[in-house]
Amino acid sequence: MNTPLKALVLAFSSCALSSVAIAQNAPSAGSSAADAKTAIVTTQAAPIDKVDIAKKLSNPIANMISVPLQYQFSRGVGATQGGSEQTLLFQPVMPFNLGGGDSFIVRPIIAGVRETNVQGATGQPYTGYGIASVTIESFYAPNTNSSWIWGVGPYAQSPSGNSGKFGSQETGLGVTGVVLNRHGPWTYGLLGYQSWSAGGNPAFGTQNNLYGQPFLAYTTKDAWTYSTNMEALYNYDTRRTSNPLYVGVSKLSIFDGTPVSFSAGPMYYVSNTPGGPSGWGARVTATVVILK
Repeated sequence: MNTPLKALVLAFSSCALSSVAIAQNAPSAGSSAADAKTAIVTTQAAPIDKVDIAKKLSNPIANMISVPLQYQFSRGVGATQGGSEQTLLFQPVMPFNLGGGDSFIVRPIIAGVRETNVQGATGQPYTGYGIASVTIESFYAPNTNSSWIWGVGPYAQSPSGNSGKFGSQETGLGVTGVVLNRHGPWTYGLLGYQSWSAGGNPAFGTQNNLYGQPFLAYTTKDAWTYSTNMEALYNYDTRRTSNPLYVGVSKLSIFDGTPVSFSAGPMYYVSNTPGGPSGWGARVTATVVILK
């Protein structure tokens, strides 16, 4: 074979081999579109673990953003126990990652109250509404590498306002703490705070309080949670305790990719302070979970 012909054959062979290699390595336009579509579907179909989220909602210091809105109805309010009280609590939970598994959780609580036909020590029955208090609970929660976890941090509560009809007009400062265990479907523990008066008018109650909330929750494989807790608030000055016992059930559902929990149940005041709620009441809560 002469040199020009040999060079032409070699050039043609090289181009053919290159074309085969490119065809083998590069996917077709159709397969690329199919692969991209499959990737999108896989991403969109990423499952949301409803049971895990439902369990975390039973944990006051879970590393998860949640926004509960709670409505509570109480009876037996006032000197004659003939009034009623409706409370609306806005209490978002905001965790901050500190690294190494440690976190800092802030729980602001804004309480709005409406009182109906509440008889004071003297005067006509009162009906009205207002802001009862603004509370800040916070917890530093270290990584324990265990089913047992704990947290501790500063606590603060604002005065209720100028009327004194919705609670203490003093400022409260103190410390919060929580310890709990997550064991299979069970979550149980104790949350509490110690508050001291830090100025203000003590005529409508003081902020020298000790609060304890034991809680127990069981979550099923269908994201139903059955829970109970007791919210005991002891005031050192009156030496009296308000102690409502709550039993409820909640269900976590997914709406357009957003987890939402609905819970409801009755409550009963095992003990109460003078003029405070007594007897039976009820509580309903809707909680939106914001996934990171």
